[in-house]
Amino acid sequence: MAWTSSAARSIGRDRCHAVHIDSAVYPAQNAAEINHAPPRAMHQAESLALLRRVDQRVRLQLSPLAAAIDQQGYYPEEILRGLGEDGAYAALLPTEAGDGPGLVAAMAAIAEVGAVCGSTAFLAWCQSASVWLLRHAAPRAELRSLMTELAAGRRLGGPGLSNAIKHLAGLEPLRLHAEPCPSGYRISGDLPWVSNIGGGHVFAAAAAASDGGKLVFVADCDAPGVRLCDGPPTAGMAGTRTLSVRLDKVLVPAERVAAEPADFAAFIRRVRPGFVLAQAAAGLGIVQGCLDDIQEANLRDGEQNRWLDHSYQDLAAELADLWREAKTLAPQAEAGQVQPLSVLRLRAAVGELCLRAAMSAQLHAGAAGFLLSHSAQRRLREASFIAIVTPTLKQLRREIDLAEQAQPA
Repeated sequence: MAWTSSAARSIGRDRCHAVHIDSAVYPAQNAAEINHAPPRAMHQAESLALLRRVDQRVRLQLSPLAAAIDQQGYYPEEILRGLGEDGAYAALLPTEAGDGPGLVAAMAAIAEVGAVCGSTAFLAWCQSASVWLLRHAAPRAELRSLMTELAAGRRLGGPGLSNAIKHLAGLEPLRLHAEPCPSGYRISGDLPWVSNIGGGHVFAAAAAASDGGKLVFVADCDAPGVRLCDGPPTAGMAGTRTLSVRLDKVLVPAERVAAEPADFAAFIRRVRPGFVLAQAAAGLGIVQGCLDDIQEANLRDGEQNRWLDHSYQDLAAELADLWREAKTLAPQAEAGQVQPLSVLRLRAAVGELCLRAAMSAQLHAGAAGFLLSHSAQRRLREASFIAIVTPTLKQLRREIDLAEQAQPA
């Protein structure tokens, strides 16, 4: 039997039948509803085994926790470690032959999680982004060992590079400062929003050196001088373990420096496309979850729902188009040959589709969608987060505009 999607699971089994697209099978309500290949029908065979493992973990373990993660701030540590066991993060590890699952498979795994819980998908992105960062870091044994631990889910961590990315976009100064010392650097300052951190975790960040250079480093959350502080309550994503980090002359040995000042700008340019694409996958997963909600609502109230804008068919077609573009860009990002403007456009389109799909899902659900316990209500908050997390929608539009203006006429 062909492997089915989460979207199909929301429909009554007796109403599903196969639609063959891109040599894959996708269950749908009827063939006319799907004129583009949906995400799972678009992945190569080597990715399907990974996605089957992730799908099973998501359905059996994550789905029952989604409400607690959203409303009670439950941090799904066991899910994140389990995804490491499934190989979700290891898909990003370099291989000698260059034929590993790669960024597309990692994105598909993140999206699979996002269809059930956007908070956990964002955490999976944090973990994947940490692996991606170390994959492109200076070739130091300490960093390679840490990358392996993160890829397996034995260590957890988050990329605190929001400040660095905004800095390079001319939006804010670097908030951390580095003083050289005989064994490396002493780092001081504070970062207000870093996710997927806590005791035993690690985080990456950037700092301005006293000599005018800039560097990227990895630190332990338990290191002397590191203090983790709770932030103010947020409207959603409470389970993402998002904390402020204060550093007071924290020793970062040279072996933990991922990018020296001479390589700082080039390093950020290397890692950013993959960062942004993997983050977009969380949004694509949320859109899939919205489609699941819409299908479920249509089984109950399809006649009335046909008067709403942004139908299932329209949103599914947009989602498939964005996945096609993502599949084109991901290998280019891994090869260091992607056009940054194309990545920014895709990420902006994902944020915009998230907002439309989430609002549509709530309207399709009707009064039930206004209940705090309804998945459509949760997805509204998740979609809002995708639009405001770095790079924010307004930052993306600004950068896209600047890049387009810089292009030759």
